[in-house]
Amino acid sequence: MIRLAVDVGGTFTDAVAAIDNNRILVMKLRSTPEAPEEGFLSSVMSLLSSNRIHPSSVSGVVHVGTIGTNLFLGQVGLTLPKVALVTTRGFRDVLEIGRQNRPVLYDVFFKRPAPLVPRRYRFEVDERVDSEGQVVREISESDLRIVADNLRTDLIESVAVCFLNSYLNSANEKLAKEFIAKELTIPAFASVDVDPEHREYERTSTTVVNAALAPVVAKYLEAAESGLQQRGIIRNLQILSSSGGLVDVEEAKRRPILTVESGPAAGVAGAAEISRLLGIERAISVDMGGTSAKAGCILNHVPLLLPEIEVGGSVHMGRSIKGSGYSVRCPSIDLAEVSAGGGTIIWSDEAQSLKVGPISAGASPGPACYGMGGGRPTITDANLILGRIAGELLGGKLKVNETAAREALETVASKIGLDVFQTASAALKLINLHMAKAVHIVSLERGLDPADFTMIAFGGAGPMHAVELAEDAGIGKVIVPPWPGLFSALSMLLSNMRYTYLKGLLTPLTKIEEEEIEREFNTMTRDAYGALQNRGIDINEASALRSLDLRYAGQGYELEIEASTPFSRSTVMHLFEEKHESAYGYSHFGEEIEITALRLIINIPVQKAKLDGLEIREKCVMEAKSRRKCWFNDEWLDTQIYTRDLLPTGFVGSGPAIVEEYDSTVVIPPDWDCEKGKAGCLILRRQ
Repeated sequence: MIRLAVDVGGTFTDAVAAIDNNRILVMKLRSTPEAPEEGFLSSVMSLLSSNRIHPSSVSGVVHVGTIGTNLFLGQVGLTLPKVALVTTRGFRDVLEIGRQNRPVLYDVFFKRPAPLVPRRYRFEVDERVDSEGQVVREISESDLRIVADNLRTDLIESVAVCFLNSYLNSANEKLAKEFIAKELTIPAFASVDVDPEHREYERTSTTVVNAALAPVVAKYLEAAESGLQQRGIIRNLQILSSSGGLVDVEEAKRRPILTVESGPAAGVAGAAEISRLLGIERAISVDMGGTSAKAGCILNHVPLLLPEIEVGGSVHMGRSIKGSGYSVRCPSIDLAEVSAGGGTIIWSDEAQSLKVGPISAGASPGPACYGMGGGRPTITDANLILGRIAGELLGGKLKVNETAAREALETVASKIGLDVFQTASAALKLINLHMAKAVHIVSLERGLDPADFTMIAFGGAGPMHAVELAEDAGIGKVIVPPWPGLFSALSMLLSNMRYTYLKGLLTPLTKIEEEEIEREFNTMTRDAYGALQNRGIDINEASALRSLDLRYAGQGYELEIEASTPFSRSTVMHLFEEKHESAYGYSHFGEEIEITALRLIINIPVQKAKLDGLEIREKCVMEAKSRRKCWFNDEWLDTQIYTRDLLPTGFVGSGPAIVEEYDSTVVIPPDWDCEKGKAGCLILRRQ
């Protein structure tokens, strides 16, 4: 049987198929941003038809896209639905008050982003649950009927329900959600189902973002499912979550916030699997595509996660600017992103200084050399005229025009007083420095030394820049995985299914019995397994990972600590003290510790593509297929050109060299060696 994975990116849509888990087929097509579902379906069918595979042979499809992120960035063709908030009387403005994070400290004209729910669509009801979880005032049906009438009159498309302290007792909140859903037949989301944890603003914001995403994401997923079924693919569709695990379509529709950052997360999850295969304890992933570059950190084969992110916000030099977007509290892979891709535009400012980005040529018109109407020079054009990429890409399907690239670069070179080759070389140095800042954000700014890490580079443009980027970041070893230009899609075939559940608490650790915590975990596990089984998900090989959010009494933020089975208070207290010392440089041994949440992760293994068992060509081609002049260190050097498919395992070569393949190009500068190792990975080392 065949498993398919599709990654809809900003420039290209990538499709990868694993046949019996030991043979890989790939396809790369231009994206269709105005209709992403069409690009998704056409990539699936193109891959199948080009390899003469009948749709009925497909056992499952895994998908990742950026529709959730694009919704908050104002992509043409995507419109935010009209969302309402139903909340406790006196708390309608929690969403607007938010936190006192000020993105621009000295700008007296700064305005916070407009709330996703205007004040006129925030409705209050007379109900109350106290801080101990006791229902002080039950919600009345008459109040709910008034709210329902207002929602109907205002033509609301989606509703978020968030009551005070509902994470401790959800009776009123669930009653309101069920009443609204029944009366209006529109999607309604209770905060206890989306983010059942303390802190009113974060819980409200997360629930509202979920409600805003749901109609758009559900429509897209339904179109994708329907399109697959019409084409004879009736097997299950799965979505990659922002934390790097797979979820079923129903979960993605119910909690679309789980997938809002799934696009960038895919490659990091695959890089973690590569680090496991190669026995690399510390790795930094770098994904450079057509429009942006993302860096992530992997420790002991596990990507670092963030408990909270912001969507629709601003990014400055790879850092997400707090307070510039909408808070979303769900586990997401820790990423730093910069505007640096193959389509990044090269330009000069009024002072005749060379600049790169942040604007990208995107999928249309694309780089000047693509001949699609683009006249502005890009990083791809610079690599082309420096000899680093050949005159055709994608196995000859995409012809590139060096003359067009040169003419585009001359428009910038004439302004800054350099020739086109010097301009192209300087642009590559600038873009590498931008990406080095992203690498330092996920390493140095997390208290980690990049010199202790191995870089795993992928994306269509990543392997062209990886070595020079590694030198700028202080890293001496680079891994280029197989099919790097399609690696995010391939990564989805290396991931397991993963579901996260949470129960909010707020109590001192010493004042709750160990047996009670054990009962709560057992109840959460039983309910989770039951819910998954009801959706037809096989849990026979499922495993559960338990953890708690702990903090010293009075602290503002928590640390997640793994919980033993059976639960042991002394064990988690010891682990918390150790982690607090590691994270903050001190601990208050003996001080009161609070529990704020119980967490449960259900991991369900799936059949993964086996990279270490792929077919390896026996033909040993030790000589370069050709040579050409390439620009390194401000001079033209005679450079060996290899074809990656023809390199046998164990091959060793030295730079300057170029390794070409269907979906990317690997640039090996002088003073670096290249070896083809396990799982078809290219291992690049500084001499």
